[in-house]
Amino acid sequence: MANVTLFAQIMQTLDRPSFKKLVKKYSSDKHVKGITSWTHLVTMLFCQFSKLSSLRDVCNGLKSSSGNLNHLGVNRAPCKSSLSYQNKHREWGLFKDYYFVMMKKLAAMGRFRQTRFRIKSKILLLDSTTISLCLGLYDWAKFRKKKGAIKLHTLLDYDGCLPVLIQMTDGKPHDSTVAKTLSLPADSVVVADRAYVDFPTLYRWKTEGSYFVIRLKKSVQFKRLAEKPLPDNRHQHILIDEYVELSKPESYKNYPAKLRRVVAYDAEKDQTIELITNQFSWTANTISELYRARWDIEQFFKDIKQLLKIKSFLGTTTNAVLIQIWTAMITILILKYMKAIATYGWCLSNMVAFLRVNLFVKFDLQKLLNEPFKPPETVVETAPIQMSLFEWGD
Repeated sequence: MANVTLFAQIMQTLDRPSFKKLVKKYSSDKHVKGITSWTHLVTMLFCQFSKLSSLRDVCNGLKSSSGNLNHLGVNRAPCKSSLSYQNKHREWGLFKDYYFVMMKKLAAMGRFRQTRFRIKSKILLLDSTTISLCLGLYDWAKFRKKKGAIKLHTLLDYDGCLPVLIQMTDGKPHDSTVAKTLSLPADSVVVADRAYVDFPTLYRWKTEGSYFVIRLKKSVQFKRLAEKPLPDNRHQHILIDEYVELSKPESYKNYPAKLRRVVAYDAEKDQTIELITNQFSWTANTISELYRARWDIEQFFKDIKQLLKIKSFLGTTTNAVLIQIWTAMITILILKYMKAIATYGWCLSNMVAFLRVNLFVKFDLQKLLNEPFKPPETVVETAPIQMSLFEWGD
């Protein structure tokens, strides 16, 4: 039996010295009279793990732990007004930078590496998700005439399925508009849906030394240059593998180079999928499997929306929303790390639900992750040594 709660043990995975350096960099504790940056972080992570719905619930939930707060490095639970004020005014970049510090630290342990593809290029998945908001409360989140929304434009690292970039906008900008601002690492491959078919952007990625696998729009016109032979006895779902170039003068001006077009058949959905890429050495099956891996980013969006506090927010300002988003990213990072170190085959949603109802239980975290449903050890009762007070002798 552990002496500290599960939530305190979870917080021990955080790198507090690195957080102190960031606090000094942002001067986020300078002249602070309310809650410190560390207390703010712990409170917002508690909000994510418990998935409570209001500032009052979050603050009262922490207060209920009473004497266990010192194990979290917190002197006292914040009040509702202090948490609201700090969400509005404390620099959200502090939490963003800390996410990348923790990601680098945990990734260095080799816990997030996937080995599905035998390619050396870093695989990046690009997509966006929309979160609906009340336009009356979030007047900056423009989407439609009577509806507000924000978009989270996300670049996901395939290893570990964790974001390496998140850019928040209102609901109006098209996905390709945000993609124009992205610079990819050299020799990386980005996988995206047809919303990102923007030939000036694709050509810039090509000239910068990166690759792309994008689903082709039906409206794009091209002419065939050469066709590659298909294997006789393998990968029967590959229908076409050929070299093409854009036929419209305006399109060719935006991408004046040849492309590779791969057409694959998806038996599950009974449809053909047309892909374009600037990678010519990989097999057509690898290209199609890379696009299939794009489903991981859809699963990531599903996880953060269902398991974390990200579809509704504790504050209405842009700063408060961004703080909640980045503390959600820190939470999903910790959860995936715990899932990786557990010997039990957890489903992420089951693990989150199990932890959520036991946050303030004092039990060894690693033992709980490894053997969550192991019954307690049987205690053998022994006969009392002392004689009964009312037992008479012969």
